Amino acid sequence: MIEDEQKPKKVRMPKKITPQRLKNIALYYLKRFDSSTDNLRQVLRRRVNDYAYHNPEWHKEDAYAWIESLLVDFERLGYLDDGRYAEIKVKNYVAAGKSARYITGKLKQKGIDEGRISCLLEEQEYDPFATALHFARKKGIGPFRAIEKREECRQKDMGTLLRAGFDYDTVQNILSYEV
Repeated sequence: MIEDEQKPKKVRMPKKITPQRLKNIALYYLKRFDSSTDNLRQVLRRRVNDYAYHNPEWHKEDAYAWIESLLVDFERLGYLDDGRYAEIKVKNYVAAGKSARYITGKLKQKGIDEGRISCLLEEQEYDPFATALHFARKKGIGPFRAIEKREECRQKDMGTLLRAGFDYDTVQNILSYEV
Protein backbone atom coordinates (compact mmCIF):
# COMPACT_ATOMS: atom_id res chain seq x y z
CA MET A 1 0.00 0.00 0.00
CA ILE A 2 1.41 3.36 -1.03
CA GLU A 3 0.97 6.24 1.36
CA ASP A 4 -0.34 9.47 -0.03
CA GLU A 5 2.33 12.07 -0.16
CA GLN A 6 1.39 15.12 1.78
CA LYS A 7 1.49 18.25 -0.26
CA PRO A 8 2.94 21.29 1.45
CA LYS A 9 0.29 23.86 2.33
CA LYS A 10 0.34 27.01 0.32
CA VAL A 11 0.90 30.06 2.43
CA ARG A 12 -1.66 32.68 1.49
CA MET A 13 0.04 36.02 1.15
CA PRO A 14 -1.85 38.90 2.75
CA LYS A 15 -2.97 41.72 0.49
CA LYS A 16 -1.06 44.98 0.49
CA ILE A 17 -1.96 47.33 3.33
CA THR A 18 -3.10 50.79 2.27
CA PRO A 19 -5.15 53.42 4.10
CA GLN A 20 -8.24 52.49 2.05
CA ARG A 21 -7.73 48.77 2.73
CA LEU A 22 -7.45 49.43 6.48
CA LYS A 23 -10.65 51.47 6.34
CA ASN A 24 -12.44 48.67 4.50
CA ILE A 25 -11.20 46.09 7.00
CA ALA A 26 -12.37 48.27 9.91
CA LEU A 27 -15.80 48.94 8.39
CA TYR A 28 -16.33 45.26 7.64
CA TYR A 29 -15.33 44.37 11.21
CA LEU A 30 -17.67 46.99 12.70
CA LYS A 31 -20.47 45.76 10.47
CA ARG A 32 -20.22 42.36 12.14
CA PHE A 33 -19.17 43.26 15.70
CA ASP A 34 -19.54 46.10 18.14
CA SER A 35 -16.08 47.14 19.26
CA SER A 36 -14.14 49.43 21.53
CA THR A 37 -11.49 51.72 20.09
CA ASP A 38 -8.64 49.72 21.58
CA ASN A 39 -10.07 46.42 20.33
CA LEU A 40 -10.36 47.72 16.76
CA ARG A 41 -6.79 49.05 17.04
CA GLN A 42 -5.63 45.54 18.01
CA VAL A 43 -7.53 43.95 15.11
CA LEU A 44 -6.03 46.36 12.56
CA ARG A 45 -2.53 46.07 14.02
CA ARG A 46 -2.69 42.28 13.70
CA ARG A 47 -3.46 42.69 10.00
CA VAL A 48 -0.60 45.15 9.58
CA ASN A 49 1.81 42.89 11.50
CA ASP A 50 0.79 39.90 9.38
CA TYR A 51 1.51 41.83 6.19
CA ALA A 52 4.82 43.13 7.61
CA TYR A 53 5.85 39.58 8.57
CA HIS A 54 5.50 38.44 4.95
CA ASN A 55 7.09 41.63 3.59
CA PRO A 56 10.07 42.43 5.84
CA GLU A 57 11.18 45.42 3.76
CA TRP A 58 7.83 47.13 4.37
CA HIS A 59 7.70 49.61 7.27
CA LYS A 60 4.64 49.24 9.47
CA GLU A 61 5.05 52.55 11.32
CA ASP A 62 3.20 54.38 8.53
CA ALA A 63 0.32 51.93 8.79
CA TYR A 64 0.16 52.46 12.57
CA ALA A 65 -0.25 56.19 11.93
CA TRP A 66 -3.02 55.43 9.40
CA ILE A 67 -4.77 53.30 12.03
CA GLU A 68 -4.67 56.10 14.61
CA SER A 69 -6.03 58.58 12.09
CA LEU A 70 -8.77 56.13 11.11
CA LEU A 71 -9.75 55.58 14.76
CA VAL A 72 -10.04 59.33 15.34
CA ASP A 73 -12.29 59.64 12.28
CA PHE A 74 -14.45 56.70 13.37
CA GLU A 75 -14.88 58.18 16.86
CA ARG A 76 -15.82 61.55 15.36
CA LEU A 77 -18.38 59.88 13.08
CA GLY A 78 -19.84 57.86 15.96
CA TYR A 79 -18.82 54.43 14.64
CA LEU A 80 -16.77 53.89 17.80
CA ASP A 81 -18.00 54.88 21.26
CA ASP A 82 -16.28 53.21 24.20
CA GLY A 83 -18.95 54.37 26.65
CA ARG A 84 -21.78 52.87 24.61
CA TYR A 85 -19.79 49.68 24.01
CA ALA A 86 -19.02 49.24 27.73
CA GLU A 87 -22.61 49.94 28.74
CA ILE A 88 -24.00 47.34 26.32
CA LYS A 89 -21.41 44.74 27.33
CA VAL A 90 -22.02 45.23 31.06
CA LYS A 91 -25.80 44.86 30.56
CA ASN A 92 -25.33 41.69 28.53
CA TYR A 93 -22.82 40.15 30.94
CA VAL A 94 -24.98 40.92 33.99
CA ALA A 95 -28.02 39.43 32.24
CA ALA A 96 -25.96 36.33 31.43
CA GLY A 97 -25.02 35.86 35.10
CA LYS A 98 -21.34 36.78 34.80
CA SER A 99 -19.37 37.85 37.87
CA ALA A 100 -18.00 41.35 38.37
CA ARG A 101 -14.47 39.93 38.15
CA TYR A 102 -15.27 38.31 34.80
CA ILE A 103 -16.89 41.48 33.45
CA THR A 104 -13.98 43.64 34.58
CA GLY A 105 -11.42 41.29 33.05
CA LYS A 106 -13.19 41.06 29.69
CA LEU A 107 -13.70 44.80 29.35
CA LYS A 108 -10.14 45.59 30.43
CA GLN A 109 -8.97 43.31 27.60
CA LYS A 110 -10.96 45.50 25.23
CA GLY A 111 -9.34 48.69 26.53
CA ILE A 112 -12.07 50.00 28.84
CA ASP A 113 -10.70 51.55 32.06
CA GLU A 114 -11.58 49.99 35.41
CA GLY A 115 -13.18 53.15 36.80
CA ARG A 116 -15.74 53.26 34.02
CA ILE A 117 -16.49 49.56 34.48
CA SER A 118 -17.13 49.91 38.22
CA CYS A 119 -19.40 52.93 37.60
CA LEU A 120 -21.41 50.95 35.07
CA LEU A 121 -21.72 48.01 37.47
CA GLU A 122 -23.05 50.41 40.13
CA GLU A 123 -25.53 51.89 37.63
CA GLN A 124 -26.72 48.37 36.78
CA GLU A 125 -27.21 47.79 40.53
CA TYR A 126 -25.04 44.71 40.27
CA ASP A 127 -25.92 42.21 43.02
CA PRO A 128 -23.32 39.41 43.31
CA PHE A 129 -25.74 37.05 45.07
CA ALA A 130 -28.52 37.47 42.49
CA THR A 131 -26.03 37.12 39.65
CA ALA A 132 -24.46 34.00 41.16
CA LEU A 133 -27.93 32.55 41.74
CA HIS A 134 -28.80 33.18 38.09
CA PHE A 135 -25.53 31.52 37.05
CA ALA A 136 -26.23 28.49 39.29
CA ARG A 137 -29.76 28.17 37.86
CA LYS A 138 -28.44 28.35 34.32
CA LYS A 139 -25.79 25.67 35.01
CA GLY A 140 -28.09 23.50 37.14
CA ILE A 141 -25.70 23.49 40.09
CA GLY A 142 -25.93 24.10 43.83
CA PRO A 143 -29.54 24.56 44.96
CA PHE A 144 -30.76 23.77 41.43
CA ARG A 145 -29.22 20.29 41.42
CA ALA A 146 -31.25 17.24 42.42
CA ILE A 147 -31.44 17.04 46.24
CA GLU A 148 -29.78 13.61 46.45
CA LYS A 149 -26.76 14.86 44.43
CA ARG A 150 -26.16 18.20 46.18
CA GLU A 151 -23.83 17.03 48.93
CA GLU A 152 -21.94 14.72 46.58
CA CYS A 153 -21.35 17.54 44.06
CA ARG A 154 -20.79 20.37 46.55
CA GLN A 155 -17.03 20.67 45.88
CA LYS A 156 -17.54 20.53 42.12
CA ASP A 157 -20.24 23.22 42.28
CA MET A 158 -18.05 25.37 44.51
CA GLY A 159 -15.20 25.11 42.00
CA THR A 160 -17.50 26.03 39.14
CA LEU A 161 -18.75 29.14 40.93
CA LEU A 162 -15.28 30.18 42.05
CA ARG A 163 -13.82 29.77 38.55
CA ALA A 164 -16.69 31.87 37.23
CA GLY A 165 -15.28 34.71 39.36
CA PHE A 166 -17.63 34.80 42.34
CA ASP A 167 -16.08 35.39 45.77
CA TYR A 168 -15.96 32.69 48.45
CA ASP A 169 -18.68 34.18 50.69
CA THR A 170 -21.12 34.50 47.79
CA VAL A 171 -20.39 30.91 46.75
CA GLN A 172 -21.04 29.67 50.31
CA ASN A 173 -24.34 31.59 50.39
CA ILE A 174 -25.43 30.12 47.06
CA LEU A 175 -24.58 26.55 48.07
CA SER A 176 -26.52 26.89 51.34
CA TYR A 177 -29.50 28.60 49.65
CA GLU A 178 -32.76 26.64 49.52
CA VAL A 179 -34.99 27.02 46.51
